[in-house]
Amino acid sequence: TEDVHQTEVFVTNQEHTMSRSATVIRIKPQHYIHVLDNNTNVTRVITGPKTFTRQEHEVVVSGPVPHILVPPRSFCIIQNPVVRDEKGRPIIAEDGSVQLRHGDEEVRIEVAEPFPLYPGEALYGKVSPLQVVAPNTALRLRAVRDFEKKKAGDEWLFKGPGTYIPRVEVQVVEIVRAIIIKPNEALRLRARRPTATHKAGEEWLIRVPGAYLPDVDEEVRETVKAYILTAQRALQLEALDTFTDVRGVKRSVGEQWLVTNADASIHIPDVNEKVIGEVSVTTLTSRQYCVVLDPVDEEGHNQLGKRELRKGEASFFLNPGERLEGGRPQSVYILDSEEALLLCAREAFKDGKEVRKPGDRWMIFGPTDYVPEIEVEVLEKRRAIPLDENEGIYVRDIKTGRVRAVTGQSYMLSSYEELWKKECSDVVEALLAKGVTRDGRVSSVSVTRDATRVITYRTPHNSAVQVFDYKSKTARVVFGPDLVMLGPDEQFTINSLSGDVPKKPHVIQSLALLLGPDFMTDVVVVETSDHARLSLKLSYNWYFEVDQADPSKIFSVPDFVGDACKAIASRVRGAVATETFDNFHKKSADIIRDAIFGKDESGESRNRFVFTQNNLVITNIDIQSVEPVDSRTRDALQKSVQLAIEITTKSQEASARHEAERREQIARGKLERQKIQDEASSEQERTALLKLQAASAVIEASGQATAEAHAKAESMAIEGEASVRQAQLAAEAEKIKVQSDLAQKIEKQKAHIAHQTALNELEIQKATDLAKIEADKFKGIIDAVGSDVISAIATSGPAQQADLLSSLSLSSFMVTDGNTPINLFNTAQGLIGAK
Repeated sequence: TEDVHQTEVFVTNQEHTMSRSATVIRIKPQHYIHVLDNNTNVTRVITGPKTFTRQEHEVVVSGPVPHILVPPRSFCIIQNPVVRDEKGRPIIAEDGSVQLRHGDEEVRIEVAEPFPLYPGEALYGKVSPLQVVAPNTALRLRAVRDFEKKKAGDEWLFKGPGTYIPRVEVQVVEIVRAIIIKPNEALRLRARRPTATHKAGEEWLIRVPGAYLPDVDEEVRETVKAYILTAQRALQLEALDTFTDVRGVKRSVGEQWLVTNADASIHIPDVNEKVIGEVSVTTLTSRQYCVVLDPVDEEGHNQLGKRELRKGEASFFLNPGERLEGGRPQSVYILDSEEALLLCAREAFKDGKEVRKPGDRWMIFGPTDYVPEIEVEVLEKRRAIPLDENEGIYVRDIKTGRVRAVTGQSYMLSSYEELWKKECSDVVEALLAKGVTRDGRVSSVSVTRDATRVITYRTPHNSAVQVFDYKSKTARVVFGPDLVMLGPDEQFTINSLSGDVPKKPHVIQSLALLLGPDFMTDVVVVETSDHARLSLKLSYNWYFEVDQADPSKIFSVPDFVGDACKAIASRVRGAVATETFDNFHKKSADIIRDAIFGKDESGESRNRFVFTQNNLVITNIDIQSVEPVDSRTRDALQKSVQLAIEITTKSQEASARHEAERREQIARGKLERQKIQDEASSEQERTALLKLQAASAVIEASGQATAEAHAKAESMAIEGEASVRQAQLAAEAEKIKVQSDLAQKIEKQKAHIAHQTALNELEIQKATDLAKIEADKFKGIIDAVGSDVISAIATSGPAQQADLLSSLSLSSFMVTDGNTPINLFNTAQGLIGAK
């Protein structure tokens, strides 16, 4: 399509070029050409219809070109228009050229006749329809030059509906469309320039619903939507400037106020109003109350520092500056029979008949409900603490500072009492969180201790716990199994004992001291008189002898394990130092026992060693191992032990070898004697065998012939019986074969007969069905035709013949084909008949 269009344009331009160069130019109606006279250099217009003969000094500048047609309700813009006189005719200069308004434009609207363009004129754009301004729209126009009462730069609106007639002095800036103001909306405008009603920059609202067309001096800022006010929601506003609101109330700059559903169901914020936010209603039930801080008075001013109590049931909005104590409504205090409220007076007031002073403390006991007054502060809600006989709490009197322990009862703190937290060291806290079993193992209990509860500790069986009272400077010992309850001024005595092997100080820490019997193990390094260093691993059995008159004596030694091991090791080292290595190696147990326990007056070893400082008794010693410390001594001892083992082994091997040889000689003699006895028995058995062989040979010689005869007879009998049996079996087989062939033929015949019978029955059935069908068919035909018709058909031939004969007046006649001979003698008798 594009190629065809370009071809058409090229052909048109070529035709115009050929027509311009032609001498004779035929100008169609409503067409024109521009002709330049080279002699005068003046271009004139030649309009059609006309045949123009071009002279030699003339040149066709343009054309033929159609006239410009401006239809109704259309316009066009002509640049450099011609100057016209009062009658509208172009003014021709003296040189014959048309005068033009150069640089100017002219709008031509609804020209009655098509017109040509004079030389110098040009069509700006194209012919366009007039612009129709729809309802609720307008054209924003601007004057580009002074005309009539307008000055350049003036702006105004051409409001629709209407048709805008363009002018060269006026420029269309934009199309302004009306803004639809919906219900519950407003249009915020600002003055661009001073007007009769507004100052430049002033803003205002248009609240009337409908279409609003902003003027040229008005700038649309935004559409303001209304806030819906309900019984549960209000609007908090702030004045941006001093003004009078829509309700006629004068507002000062910075002032804040509420607009509720009682004032209006909707509210559109004014230009001088700033929406701080929406305020939700505060609702109090019959079991709630609240304290409003900085309440608003009747004049709308906040009473700073004041408090106001409001009880339910009620609903209200918090005014600007007001706030709730605690940030939300409070529930009424409900007290049962075991609860109470601790109250404190904020300021002096009269509570019934009693006058309260600031700082007074008192309690209200249940069962009741209570709403505190604004002069009262609720310090805490207390509940009676039920305590078993093995439970307790620490209570401190805030007036005197005295701390006491309350146990075994349900206790309610008084107004001047509080729970006191008993602090313990980290070691005691860690030990209290663990339990000690009878075998000394520690079990962890992951429970956080309540510091206000009386500290209790279950003393294990056969153990003791020492508690020291720092107030009375006394100590008490509790033996297990029992429960220790610490007073406010009491603390546990921590037992820090040595542990591990060899013993190290402060390895074991516990609150309970086990009384034994038990054992402890230690490693002692000793040196003999011949400087052999040995490492002894010793275990000691021990227990405490408790003196009931002074039970705290067992706690007199802080680390009884370390002290006992050191004392025993000292005695062992002293005793071993006087002995040689060989002697100690042979008598180590006796030497160590004598060194520790000692001997009595009779020279016998004692069986116990008592530490008088804490009544610790050592009852037995077990030497678990003796190892040399020096490597050379260890090697020598190992060699001697190996040599002793080797000598013992060789001795045992020699004894075993001798015993084996002795037993071998005895077994060999028995074997020879048994061999002789077996040979004698064998000779006796051989003699008996020879006798039996001789008797067998005799029997064999006499019985062979008899056996052969009997065998032959039996063989012939068996062969005869077999032949007879074979013949019987053959006869039976032939009989079975014949019978089976006969049965097979009988079955074949029966099957053939049954098959043929079935075929015959099918044929009979078929014939019967066909006969029935034919009979039914014939009957149907007869029924369809009718008996009268059949009778007429049957009698139609003879009747016709009779009628024919009667019409011929013949008494009788005969018809023949001429080939069949006729017996006229007999026939004549029949024809003539006797009358």
